[in-house]
Amino acid sequence: MLNVTGMLKRLVIGRAMRSDELHGTLLPKRLALPIFASDPLSSVAYATQEILLVLTLGGLTYLHFTPWIAGAVVVLLTVVVLSYRQVVHAYPSGGGSFEVASTNLGPSAGLVVAASLLVDYVMTVAVSVASGVDNIISAIPALAHQRVLMALVFVAVLAAINLRGMRESGRAFAAPTYLFIGGVLIMVITGLIRYALGDAPVAESAAYGVRPAPSDAHLTGLALVMLVLRAFSSGCTALTGVEAISNGVPAFRKPKSRNAASTLAAMGGLAIIMFVGVTTLALVAKVHITDDSCRLTGLSDCATYTQRTVIAQIAAAVFGGESSFGFYFIQAVTALVLILAANTAFNGFPLLSSILAQHRYLPHQLHNRGDRLAFSNGILALAIVAGLLLWGYRANVTSLIHLYILGVFTSFTLSQLGMVRHWNRALRGEPDPAARRRHHTARVINAVGAVFTGIVLLIVLVTKFTQGAWLAVLAAAVLWVLMRAIRRHYDATAAELAVTDPHAELVPPGRVLAIVLVSKVHKPTLRALAYARAIHPDRLEALTVSVDAEDTDELRRRWEEFAIDVPLKVVDSPYREITRPVVGYVRSVRRDSPRDVVAVFIPEYVVGHWWENALHNQSALWLKSRLLFTPGVMVTSVPWQLSSSAHANRPTGRAPGAVRRGEPVPPQATRQGRP
Repeated sequence: MLNVTGMLKRLVIGRAMRSDELHGTLLPKRLALPIFASDPLSSVAYATQEILLVLTLGGLTYLHFTPWIAGAVVVLLTVVVLSYRQVVHAYPSGGGSFEVASTNLGPSAGLVVAASLLVDYVMTVAVSVASGVDNIISAIPALAHQRVLMALVFVAVLAAINLRGMRESGRAFAAPTYLFIGGVLIMVITGLIRYALGDAPVAESAAYGVRPAPSDAHLTGLALVMLVLRAFSSGCTALTGVEAISNGVPAFRKPKSRNAASTLAAMGGLAIIMFVGVTTLALVAKVHITDDSCRLTGLSDCATYTQRTVIAQIAAAVFGGESSFGFYFIQAVTALVLILAANTAFNGFPLLSSILAQHRYLPHQLHNRGDRLAFSNGILALAIVAGLLLWGYRANVTSLIHLYILGVFTSFTLSQLGMVRHWNRALRGEPDPAARRRHHTARVINAVGAVFTGIVLLIVLVTKFTQGAWLAVLAAAVLWVLMRAIRRHYDATAAELAVTDPHAELVPPGRVLAIVLVSKVHKPTLRALAYARAIHPDRLEALTVSVDAEDTDELRRRWEEFAIDVPLKVVDSPYREITRPVVGYVRSVRRDSPRDVVAVFIPEYVVGHWWENALHNQSALWLKSRLLFTPGVMVTSVPWQLSSSAHANRPTGRAPGAVRRGEPVPPQATRQGRP
């Protein structure tokens, strides 16, 4: 069983890597782009669609706002990219927005950023995978009933790939990302050339009208402004994942900051070109899409009509229909890159969790690297939470999108405010005029970024709060409180364990009283007695619990027959309980001699088959768990290897974390049972 598990793990994850191989996992820019930027690059597949879905709530009347909204998104994306280029140069250690906010605005602000980003990373996985499944269903509608199952399978596959290490995932995801970029650029160029030549592509939905939603018909004044702001906030999904590069600077090859900044610039440029191109073609091809297909006029049966995604309609219009190679190619690479866009979160979430664990805001286990030098615990935690979210929301993009982007704009705003304060501090101590000019320019960029992202944060909060964003706010607040509680616990534990007077701590106990637990006279018992003698205790005795009078008499007879020169103490148990009498006796000994140490020796079997554990009494486990809570009591397990353990006592590959612990040889695989 153990060998099969080990082989399966090696097959899925790969061979264990030594800690000194970490340098070999650092990323060149060509691999860093698909790893850290697949989310913002892939968002062009649905950012335009989200704008149109909101505007068509008022019918076709308000679609003329689309170019203006798209322009505002482009300006915002440009400002955010420029701002984060400042971050990667100023804070190359990989803390990103968390480090910026913590250093310049205080720990509480840093935790707000961290909680917001962790929630947003979970949402990135859920939304990206659900959107990818949507595109698969657009090409193959018969799969609609398998939506949730497909989403969960994709999350599991992504987790498995990322457990193999960052470089492995980069190689796996590079080709689909670059194929998506190439496919979208070819589609945009082809569509624009056709438009320039007078043969504009026409979407399948161009012939349909759109009936306004009852609550959004004939909007004027403030209601119209709110509709446009809602559309803008939905289009801002194009900015999700931009901050991931600033969190992942340590994963780049040297010079780390310069390579990270170059990757940010490439990501921003490509995202803007593709977003503008897709939005332009959506308007040129007259794509009409609504949140409810029955608001489309001109359909014979709206109940059975399945709306294709915006990018699917554009591909069909540009490349000549649903049966064309171009259509299926765009659908395939779009679905693939949307699913792989979750990889941005699978890199960002574990990295950020590791940094938080290092600062004692999350459990220390999240800072440990696994066999492939990836933060395996963070990867698994993200996969589980995102999977539960997809299952709970039935992998529905429309429902999930309202929980999205709130967290990322919280981190954008606070990190840019932090950078403004960073430059203010740098200017106070910088005498060089050239350096001061650079600092002034950087401060202006970050100040503009803080204002823009702060406005967007308010817009998102106002327009999406009642539609589901409140849940994301609640999750971030709960996480913020939890992280503060974890930090308080670690701080209190460190204070409790701190050594103030080493001489006092090193004072030996007055005496050592050894107690060997005995159930019968056999080899494990004799070994435990021999080991107890080896420590030369001041007093040694054996202890047994009398549950059955005949068994106890037999034990006494055998004890005398073997002439064991250790006194045997018998504790009666009229209710046939073992744990309570033993613990009570040990505590009574401890009370009688409070300055002494009581050492309890427990014989245990070591078995080779998992099913053998169920065949042996587990009372020792309960005894140890209870005795460990008694001050002044030391518990020692004395193992006895049964013959079945011999087959398991051989190398089976490295155990999880073996590389991190620096184990030179594979550990021996054994299983402990209790007599």
